[in-house]
Amino acid sequence: MSITIGNFDGIHRGHQALIAEAVAAGPELIPAMMYFEPLPMTFFRPDQPVPRVMNLRDRIRVGRSLGLEALVRCRFDRTFSQRSPEEFVRNVLIDGCRAKRVVVGPDFRFGHRAAGDSDQLTELGLRHGFETRIVETVADSGDRGGRISSSRLRSALAAGDLKTTERLLGRRYSISGRVVRGKQLGRELGFATANLRVAEPPALTGILAVRASGGGLDGHPGVASLGRRPTVGGREWLLEVHLFDFDGDLYGRHLEIDFAGFIRHELHFDSLEQMTARMHEDAAEAKRILDTDANRRQ
Repeated sequence: MSITIGNFDGIHRGHQALIAEAVAAGPELIPAMMYFEPLPMTFFRPDQPVPRVMNLRDRIRVGRSLGLEALVRCRFDRTFSQRSPEEFVRNVLIDGCRAKRVVVGPDFRFGHRAAGDSDQLTELGLRHGFETRIVETVADSGDRGGRISSSRLRSALAAGDLKTTERLLGRRYSISGRVVRGKQLGRELGFATANLRVAEPPALTGILAVRASGGGLDGHPGVASLGRRPTVGGREWLLEVHLFDFDGDLYGRHLEIDFAGFIRHELHFDSLEQMTARMHEDAAEAKRILDTDANRRQ
């Protein structure tokens, strides 16, 4: 197995460089990606969970498109966190994965209290018979420069900066999932929605212009709310997508939602009437954004 190791939440261009090196090993080794759930930072600080960029379905979808043939999910718990660097290599990489090539970044840390680094991994690889490849970080081509990182990606999403997000990812940001039944309040207000559950807590929230594909749709325009619906006392995180000029049944189907533009952050309204009036404004703004985006991409 040729395996790259990391959190890979979002699979940004820096992650893609690691994956490309794992895939480059050739057909004799299965290219794989090892990631951790929950994220280590969330495990150690459960009261401050790291905002999530990507769910499992999207991780599989994007990883497969980049040439990965296997995903190795490690449950990050107290026992796992207390493995020494030597134990991680012996028990996880050798016994568990039969790794012959291991690909990491220069700042890679592993083992109890992050005691191991890329240099130690190289030494352990020589001892245990696997090749270690260190891939340099990828620079951002934007005005700010610097390295591409998950923290920069999350910051861009939190700000609704989809242009920077697309540059860091090398693709437009999207979320996919199966349409689930909601409380159908949107239908009563004239805004029927297709509802998708998301990884929690999501890095992106707010009202957005979107296009939906899958389930018989191909880039169908719409407006979406990604959040907890504070006006109606919502508790769970939900992506609610209202498709323009659509009156079909999408329950149970898998959709991929592409985010074309950010409109605003979530607001709390004093009444459903105020919320509905703003929803009409949001829909008009979404149509404007989508028209501009379509013309720009022609």
